This record gives sequence, C-alpha cells and structure tokens, in this order.
Amino acid sequence: MEIQPNDPVYSKQVIELLTVANEFCVFTENSEKYESQDIITFYRHILPLLYLKGSVVKPLIPEDPDADERFVTEESWELIFNTLRNKFYPHDHFWMPEEVDGENSNLQKMSLGECIADIYQDMKDFIMLYQKNRYSSRENAVAGITRLFRENYGKKITYALTALHKSDPLLNT
Repeated sequence: MEIQPNDPVYSKQVIELLTVANEFCVFTENSEKYESQDIITFYRHILPLLYLKGSVVKPLIPEDPDADERFVTEESWELIFNTLRNKFYPHDHFWMPEEVDGENSNLQKMSLGECIADIYQDMKDFIMLYQKNRYSSRENAVAGITRLFRENYGKKITYALTALHKSDPLLNT
C-alpha cells in the first residue's frame, strides 16, 4: 500500500507520540535499574510531554476494527506496577477528589505506581500494534490511542503529575 501524503496514520503527530511513548516504555521497563529520585525526575519530565503529544493526535475510525490487538499481559503489568510501587514507597499512595456526577465528593486513594503502569500498558500496546507491518494494525493503533487518551491514560497522567508535584518528599530534588 502506498502512503498518502495526508494520511493521519503516518502524521507527524503520530510519529512524535510513538517516539515519546517508546522512550517512556523503555525507561519504565528498566526502572528497577534506577534510583527512586531518578525515576521521579524522569516521570516529572516525560509525562507532560506524553500528555501533549497524545492530545494532538487526531482521532480516526479504523476500516477494520477487528485488527485491534492488546499485547501487555497481566503478568507484565504486575511486574511494572510492583517495581514502581516499591521504588515510590512510602510515597506511592496519594489522595484525589472522586468526581461523582460532575461534582467532587469523597477523596479516593490512588497509587502512583498503578497510574504509571496503566499509562505504560496503553503506550506499549500502541507501539506494538503500530509496529505490525499492516496498515489496518497501524490504523487501529492510532484509533485506539486517541480513544484511550480520552478514557484512560490522559487522566492517569494528570493524576500522576498531581502526585509528583504535590508530594513534598518527592519534590526534594
């Protein structure tokens, strides 16, 4: 298949998101090798960029939605989560207002490690699907990552950034 000049699957925005997502995933997969403060600093720098790059990718409707796939297993998610939770300990948990019907009510206990593991899952699945040498896979990767920005990882980035920004012990850089 010949690449069309204005094809949203191969847009500059998609390529830039892939680049940032790959950097995020490689670091996250190797986070056990880093000190906690280095991990915190990395996420404080890359998460805003990941949010920005994800927010500018244009949504599309795939022609073949059956070509969508997920790659991150529950076991690999758990490994990432446990590694990060242990690195962030004892500052892994934080409180966020729970939104009910558009209004903030109770506080909800959240985990920084869980937020980042969830972001990792969306990014890794996006990268893996996009790397398949089929247009329908790439189209589904782009459609999926724009949907997940709205439904999942966009929110998780804001939660993680709130924890990274507000928590005094984490800001001692």
